[in-house]
Amino acid sequence: MSMFHTMFLLARSYLHYIQPPCHCSEEKRGTMAMNSALNATEEHYGNDIKTPEDLTGAKGEDKDQVVTGTEVKATKNGKSWDEKIQNFKMFLWNPEKREFLGRTSRSWSLILFFYLCLYSCLAGMFSLCLYGMLTTISPYTPRYRDRVNNPGVTIRPYIGGFTIAFNSSEESTWSHYVKSLHQFLESYNDSIQAVKNIPCSPGQYFIQKKDESEERLACQFNRTTLKNCSGIEDPTFGYSAGKPCIFLKMNRIIGYLPGKGTTPYVTCEFLKEKKTSATIHFYPNNGTFDLTYFPYYGKLIHVNYSIPIVAMQYENMKKNSAVSIQCKVNGPGIQNDIFEDRFSGRIVFTLHIQE
Repeated sequence: MSMFHTMFLLARSYLHYIQPPCHCSEEKRGTMAMNSALNATEEHYGNDIKTPEDLTGAKGEDKDQVVTGTEVKATKNGKSWDEKIQNFKMFLWNPEKREFLGRTSRSWSLILFFYLCLYSCLAGMFSLCLYGMLTTISPYTPRYRDRVNNPGVTIRPYIGGFTIAFNSSEESTWSHYVKSLHQFLESYNDSIQAVKNIPCSPGQYFIQKKDESEERLACQFNRTTLKNCSGIEDPTFGYSAGKPCIFLKMNRIIGYLPGKGTTPYVTCEFLKEKKTSATIHFYPNNGTFDLTYFPYYGKLIHVNYSIPIVAMQYENMKKNSAVSIQCKVNGPGIQNDIFEDRFSGRIVFTLHIQE
């Protein structure tokens, strides 16, 4: 049922109650009711009712005030693209108020001055804290050294891991090991040691009581003391004959005195090999770390320090099989059985010699 039909019925009912009965024909009464309904509808809706002329003007665009699609879209969105672009340009630079990004030159000057002062104060506080911390720390000796109380152990040559595998009859398989050892022992040459370091009395600590910043002397560790593993008599360090030399050294610890007055020494064992004919030769002095090379005073004041090393030459090794070897540094106060750390006081490596 249409809206006009509904309004017509309402108007007809209204006229039936308020108007006096009309003693006229049925056709005349219908015409009067229709006119009354139309008048009531027009008064209720006002100008919202479109006449045929109005509809023709809207469709045919004969009227002057016709709304275009662009204006309808701009009305729905609030602003057109031209207005948005114009507002953005005005935000960047407003020539009337002389504002850049919404601020005048005075406003920009004040805010930049504020942040300059803020960050200057922060930088000053940080510098003051850093200066206070540095004044309490010695550049020569760490204040707290209680967590580094046991030496770590490592080997040379060390090329990508703790497995040394080669074929004695093929030079290409062991030449890189030999080159690495020559580079490692270069600073231990007797001629270099004679210029930089001094001869010391063996069997006792070389303690130097000097000013904290004064340079310490270093004892000579000559390459010739390594004998068969010095690389002088045999430049291949025994690798060409299937008798390789492997060097073991302890890490440097400032102020560390190993052995508590007793000379530390190195021992090795073959893991998973109960019976073996292999022999190990230790250099120098049967694989000992002489006390004269301790303590170490740090790289800033102990510049020419030469860390002591022990050379191990392996003979009659089992061929074409990987052999696991564990070497330990032994002495009073040296822990070499820490399960969680396999490099503290000991080292495990694999030696694989092929034929």
